[in-house]
Amino acid sequence: MNYAEEMLTSLEQGDLDNAAKHFKRVKNLGTDEEKFTLAENLYHLGFLQETKELLELLLASYPGEGELIVTLAEVLVEMDDEEGALELLSEMGEGDPDYPRALLLQADLYQMQGLFEVSEQKLLQAKKILPAEPVIDFALGELYLEIGKFLEAIRSYENVLKAQKTNVGGVDVHQRMGEALSAGGDFEQALDHYEKALDEHLEINTLFGYAFTAYQAGYYTKAIEKLESVKALDPDYNSLYLLLSKAYEHEEELDKSLETVKEGITHDEFNKELLFHGGKISLKLGMEEDAEKFMRESLALDQGYMEAALTLNKLFLRQERYEDVLEIIKLMESEGEEDPQLHWDAAAAYEKTEDYKEALKQYRLAYTFFKEHPDFLQEYGYFLIEEGKRGEAREVFNELVQKDPTNEEWAMMIERLEE
Repeated sequence: MNYAEEMLTSLEQGDLDNAAKHFKRVKNLGTDEEKFTLAENLYHLGFLQETKELLELLLASYPGEGELIVTLAEVLVEMDDEEGALELLSEMGEGDPDYPRALLLQADLYQMQGLFEVSEQKLLQAKKILPAEPVIDFALGELYLEIGKFLEAIRSYENVLKAQKTNVGGVDVHQRMGEALSAGGDFEQALDHYEKALDEHLEINTLFGYAFTAYQAGYYTKAIEKLESVKALDPDYNSLYLLLSKAYEHEEELDKSLETVKEGITHDEFNKELLFHGGKISLKLGMEEDAEKFMRESLALDQGYMEAALTLNKLFLRQERYEDVLEIIKLMESEGEEDPQLHWDAAAAYEKTEDYKEALKQYRLAYTFFKEHPDFLQEYGYFLIEEGKRGEAREVFNELVQKDPTNEEWAMMIERLEE
């Protein structure tokens, strides 16, 4: 038994002291073959520092040896020394048999750093050397998928599948094709690939991707079926609840939609979108108190959540709760959030609370954005009449008549204002 074997035996027995002694003997007395074999074993066991030391010794004896350079670079990456890995890989000669492997690792590192163009250049360089290598095509697909070049991603994954490879590094290529096709809007083909991936292996992210794509394609019943399967596999898969609730909403199963929201909140209580959706469904069910509670909870999580603020204001205006409308508007202002609808809401609320000066100010601000909106113009026009601003009111009603010359009410109002 050589020193390398003795070290591995000591590690198996949990005798770290003896293992350390044998490691020193390998470094000082072992053959190069023993050092390399031990380095491989220690790398797989997670002893990165010891692996690094052995590989550095071997590189000192065999400078420029491609396999050693790439393996040591992989170790450095595991040790979070990406810069050291890139520097080492830059020493590789283009004629080395392991050069494409080095290019793949460089591409991966540059992709991790967000240098996508450099990453692409490295992969295309590797593809020139090995044009039929599916691992390179797969790496290109992964890069293009991440940066949103879906057509390029699809072509790359297709090349992998043409090479009869359906799994690369534990990743299902059909699942990736489904994701790329779905992102590119080809939902039907995406579903086919998701089905193939699920036929090979039931995996929860693939199942959710299938459900999301089915939802986008308008197959809400199918989406519900798959999302319920996701929930059965892992109730803490938080992304499922909002999508499932929306799918039930599309199927007009509003009670189930709301029930799904409530269930989801028990797993993800800080999901503002889920709370907001619960409010919308509650409104559809006529449960205004529940709707307000959901909306206020979503606003508590994000005080600048404009969509929730505007929906609450619409509810409050209908309920004639004008002070509450103004409270929401002031909250948005304090958060630095702006939306033209807030001016219209404020104008209506100030008018009803008899703060006519502020109402006029808000109507004028809103007019810039809603001068093509007949409902706004009509409301603004009548307010101006009440304020005795007949000339401005006449201009507003003239605009309305231009939009709809057949409206007798507006035409008569112009006649009265011209008297």
